[in-house]
Amino acid sequence: MSDVVVLVNGKNEPIGTAEKEAIHNSETPLHRGFSVFLFNTHGELFLQQRSGKKKTWPHTWSNSCCGHPMMDETSIIAAKRRLAFELGIIPTAIVVILPDYRYRVEKDGIVENEFCPVLVAVSDKEPEPNPDEVEKTKWISWENWLQEIKVNPATYSQWCIEESNLLANSPLFYEFLETHNAKRKLPNK
Repeated sequence: MSDVVVLVNGKNEPIGTAEKEAIHNSETPLHRGFSVFLFNTHGELFLQQRSGKKKTWPHTWSNSCCGHPMMDETSIIAAKRRLAFELGIIPTAIVVILPDYRYRVEKDGIVENEFCPVLVAVSDKEPEPNPDEVEKTKWISWENWLQEIKVNPATYSQWCIEESNLLANSPLFYEFLETHNAKRKLPNK
């Protein structure tokens, strides 16, 4: 069975479904997605290099996990499903921090065009990446990550950089990390 995405209008209202592989091209229609930033209780962010088998952004480093919800599936349920599939992880905590994030980016003739809630999750279980989805992985402190995307932005997916910068300015994000012991310290602002 192939993966299906939920097509939406500019108000994020469903207007149909389509096969994921078929619609991701130079004219990708607007659809629903989600992004997850997974932390451990040492305050480290889990990053993945996307598999070379992927049609969209192969070999590109990005946030912990991305995916597409099914029709009538919440972002949290979809994220838990995808974390289990891609990384073998069931988070101990997960929350939507940026519910209304939307982006459109292009690379190598492929467009990604999504309403993409951004979630933050916590787990101390070491991920077991699915090789069809993930090429390489690494853990990095949040503070070092924010510096890394300033120094080497071309290494990472555009959505991951935008989402990271939005999270860095979200008090709710830091409150969630503190509540779940997933931070080392709040950055000086």
